[in-house]
Amino acid sequence: MTYRIEQSPMAWARAACDAIISQYTPENLPPAGRWHYHQGVFLCGMEMLSEAERETSYDAYIQAYVDLLIDSHGNLLFARDELDAVQAGLLLFGLEKRTGQSKYRVAAEKLRSLLNTLNLTSEGGYWHKDKYAYQMWLDGLYMAGVFSLKYTNAYGDLALRENVLHQERLMRKYMKDERTGLLYHAWDESRQMPWANPETGCSPEFWGRSLGWYGLAVAQFLDELAVDAPGRDELVNALRDFVHALIRYQDADSGLWYQVVDKGHLPDNWLETSCTSLFVYTIAKAVKHGVVGRECIDAAVKGYRGLIDTLQFDEQGRVVLPGICIGTSAGDYENYVTRPTSQNDLHGVGAFVMACVEIQAFVGNET
Repeated sequence: MTYRIEQSPMAWARAACDAIISQYTPENLPPAGRWHYHQGVFLCGMEMLSEAERETSYDAYIQAYVDLLIDSHGNLLFARDELDAVQAGLLLFGLEKRTGQSKYRVAAEKLRSLLNTLNLTSEGGYWHKDKYAYQMWLDGLYMAGVFSLKYTNAYGDLALRENVLHQERLMRKYMKDERTGLLYHAWDESRQMPWANPETGCSPEFWGRSLGWYGLAVAQFLDELAVDAPGRDELVNALRDFVHALIRYQDADSGLWYQVVDKGHLPDNWLETSCTSLFVYTIAKAVKHGVVGRECIDAAVKGYRGLIDTLQFDEQGRVVLPGICIGTSAGDYENYVTRPTSQNDLHGVGAFVMACVEIQAFVGNET
């Protein structure tokens, strides 16, 4: 198939999904056989595309992945010591609605129960994983937060709503840098990690994809909260400040954002596609919610067009998204800029699909 940059964002989203589908059965999505946020992010993007297009061609693929790991009784194989295990649970709400099968709610209840067992900081912040003691990571706000709000809205567990708002407040309290408006990747309450600032406990850099997870989370929180919900105005203000901060650091030539967001001037830093996709999504969503004005949409459209310019194609003509940082822990500048990149990593493809779906309404309608 021949692709053109003039194709609609929805067409690019379909091409990206179809490229992965042609290479992997649902059971073999990498890392194969695991309930994991890599697959979850990609399949959530696919689900967004399906809902936006009002068609069901991807439903069976999504369900086949989930059914591999959930049996008829709702038993679910998942890691029980980390926030990352919760994210793929976002797929369960749609599946229960579409199929009426109770096993999906049972599985969601198991993931919700996981949140009761996680270790906490002194102020009730989730440790990102047991092996990262006393650490909060920006990633975690998306990994568990959106699921928690959807669970509240589906099943009436109101305690989860305030807990989500509390997690976000703690991140802004300890991880936001007032000078840049950005948030550090991680915070160590114990100050024991080599990267932890001895005074603040923060990791030293603003890593692109972690900021993308934060923006994605807050933008989607607004989808789940009523306009008069307690705490919503606080999130609106936080997202407004965050979007304006992101736009200041967009690369003027390419429209992309850097791996270490605020240090594009350094020669060993590089432009990264998964964070760019997440930022495009976040900015477009913020405009749709009225959090920021339409003057901000130009940055999102420029980022989207920059992503399209990066696309490559394999020998079968399938879309390939390059420049995706592999999974990354918190660390110093060298840790981030020396990380390998991958092509069509599900981190990036899922984020790209989400960006395409959200930007569709604005492409060709820039101010």
